[in-house]
Amino acid sequence: MAMKYLIPFLFLLVQTGWVTAQTETTYAEKLGYPKNAKIIILHIDDMGMSYDSNIGGIEAMTKGVANSCSVMMPCPWVPGFVHAMKQYPGMDAGLHLTLTSEWKDYRWGPLSGKPNVPGLTDREGAMWRGVADVVKHATADEVETEIRVQVERARTMGFEPTHLDSHMGTLFATPAFIERYIKVGIDYQIPVMFPGGHNTLIAQELKNTSANMQMARAAGKKLWDAGLPVLDDLYNDSYSWKPAPDIYASDRKLQAYKTAKYIDVLKSLKPGITMIIMHCTNTTEVFEHISDSGPTRRGDYLAMIDPRLKKFIEKEGIILTTWREMMERRKNL
Repeated sequence: MAMKYLIPFLFLLVQTGWVTAQTETTYAEKLGYPKNAKIIILHIDDMGMSYDSNIGGIEAMTKGVANSCSVMMPCPWVPGFVHAMKQYPGMDAGLHLTLTSEWKDYRWGPLSGKPNVPGLTDREGAMWRGVADVVKHATADEVETEIRVQVERARTMGFEPTHLDSHMGTLFATPAFIERYIKVGIDYQIPVMFPGGHNTLIAQELKNTSANMQMARAAGKKLWDAGLPVLDDLYNDSYSWKPAPDIYASDRKLQAYKTAKYIDVLKSLKPGITMIIMHCTNTTEVFEHISDSGPTRRGDYLAMIDPRLKKFIEKEGIILTTWREMMERRKNL
């Protein structure tokens, strides 16, 4: 997810008067987690995107330490994931709200249909490949129409999403888009992925100023006041890790590399709830015809099923949580 698109929203917060003083109490503490505890959500994006994505994500959650995911509702393999998910009651699964279709030959269109959201549709009848084209062509009304339809499709399938987030960060691309993103979450009372706490790791990734982060915290307060749980921090940089080419030569090397990288991230955590984003895919020979990102995604999958990662989490006393648990705690306050 391209969190650089968080920046325009920070200016919206100034304009709408959402800026407030930073609180010293973490959202984890507000939800009743122990003071100074490090809480994590190990979150898998892109469920439903492909068969390989489904298998990798489900195995990473049922056989490994990953514990949350989100689903791209316009994609072809959504029914396969939803059917499989029902075998695991209580699985933490939200919606990876999708407004782009980025691959060359493997594509999808808006669930709303082209006549209802023409600005979200390119010349092939699919969604635009890039965020900039969505910004150029689509209105905020079209964006809201589409993300509501994605929520409704999930509910039609008997799938109640535990949270909302944004594929490729498209919903962070303009102040108007983010307004609709937050509005839909509040209207449905579905938690919205937004880093609204101390934001230590995401600030380092984006090289943001303290003023920008304070404005992001104001958005967190807005969501909290609406009855929704809020993250203290977000880590979204694993997609950019680039090992030496020989690391990809074997699963053993790739697993060791990725596990070590995730352990480094966990060592850098500050107290509070941090969501760590990844893309777990158990790649087959088919995936290379979808995307060249297969090795990176396979590495995430291998790290999540690595006993060394689980052992480190347990040794450090890091607590795993989910959006489902966070919302239950928020309702009980």
